[in-house]
Amino acid sequence: MFSKILIANRGEIAVRVIQACQEMGIKTVAVFSEADRQALHVIRADEAVFIGAAPATESYLNMDRILAAARQSGAEAIHPGYGFLSENADFAQACADAGITFIGPSPESIRLMGNKIAAKSTMERAGVPVVPGYYGTDQSIEKFVAEADKIGYPVMVKAAAGGGGKGMRIVHDPAELADAVDGAKREALNAFGDDAIFLEKYIVNPRHIEFQIIADQHGNTFHLFERECSIQRRHQKVLEETPSTALTPEKRAEMGQIAIQAANAVNYYNAGTVEFVYGEDGSYYFLEMNTRLQVEHCVTEQTTRIDLVYLQILVADGQPLPFQQEQVIQRGHAIEVRIYAEDAENNFLPSTGVLHLFIPPEGIHIRNDIGIRAGMEVTPYYDPMMAKLTVYGMTREICIERLKWALDHYIISGVKHNIPFLRAVVDHPAFHSGETTTDFIARHFENWQAKPPELTDEVLITAVIGELYRDTSVVHSGDVSEEGDVYSPWKAF
Repeated sequence: MFSKILIANRGEIAVRVIQACQEMGIKTVAVFSEADRQALHVIRADEAVFIGAAPATESYLNMDRILAAARQSGAEAIHPGYGFLSENADFAQACADAGITFIGPSPESIRLMGNKIAAKSTMERAGVPVVPGYYGTDQSIEKFVAEADKIGYPVMVKAAAGGGGKGMRIVHDPAELADAVDGAKREALNAFGDDAIFLEKYIVNPRHIEFQIIADQHGNTFHLFERECSIQRRHQKVLEETPSTALTPEKRAEMGQIAIQAANAVNYYNAGTVEFVYGEDGSYYFLEMNTRLQVEHCVTEQTTRIDLVYLQILVADGQPLPFQQEQVIQRGHAIEVRIYAEDAENNFLPSTGVLHLFIPPEGIHIRNDIGIRAGMEVTPYYDPMMAKLTVYGMTREICIERLKWALDHYIISGVKHNIPFLRAVVDHPAFHSGETTTDFIARHFENWQAKPPELTDEVLITAVIGELYRDTSVVHSGDVSEEGDVYSPWKAF
């Protein structure tokens, strides 16, 4: 087993990996940028290495500096977390070339699944259902017009090399296709350096259902059931839960086996996620495969009691998985929401500033994955996600009530956050009834505005502390200088 692992990431996922390593008796190395000198992952790790300026391109995306940090610290393996370099085949290959184990799949699997066109073609050959579409190399508008007519409208124009909603357009009318293709190509080129696109049939009122898979290097591939991630804003997930309200036990078992089939088609090992678009009629189609740990892995861990990061490290060390498929049992229900520093009433713009208070709720079935602490500054350099809140209950109804309580008892001061919006989502009757298609937010929350908060003790305390900080003229790294603090007991002296 590894004696030391470097975590090539930041925030809550870096803290999560550090915790798993330390529980396994493995020393950890954090890397940090100029903006993250006092970050939580730096404090939690056994040692930390500075890797550059705040912009990610000069630090967390700089392969040479991360590999140099691994060599300097004597780390034998690198865990990439998610985002940044986690799905970069060149980085996985560079780790192998340097004699450092990449805790993830092979560079070949990452490269194949990273190209949406190649991935769809591979899945089709393997007998995995794929959405009807055009994935060819002829990128002329004439070809797209002809293929769209064959597929039938509405169609989706999608970037071949990326995700996250970039380079994506929904086209309902043939007259709109040319403009959609041009716009998608420009956006794809800017975001991914590749303007290749493809067409897919747009599934009306779909759900987004994904299956967690884990595979070792000894030929064992298992699924750990599904996650429903249909509640999305601009193709970014907002709330995830398991099990899905849409699947029967028979459909769940069928899709789980298809997910295993998809992973085996690319000789996959380590943790990964096979994503499907699920239609109203129960039909489902391969969407993509994420060759890394997912943000929403927590709900799978809560309902299976399996530590996915532990398994990732085990597999990377060349060990076989310590169970069989029939031993993976799903119990109860879990829901995760992402806590963002953003202004939900102002087009969800990121919010920055010093975090004066950050007190997450606590409870026996409440899990907090946190990447920030009071006194830290939320900067504009990285994703504004501060934490993830995951709750568990024996039934979905219990889980929803527990989530409401937890959201009501989250205390944050210093930046705007999305908790009021999340509370509105879980209050909505359509969510309670399980009607969670991918247009949920667009349909029910297009012009959402928060209701005035109830004046609970927590709200009043937060307001008072916020007033104290606002009336302080000097704030540095969360510490208030005596000279600038009008409430300092030493002020009169």
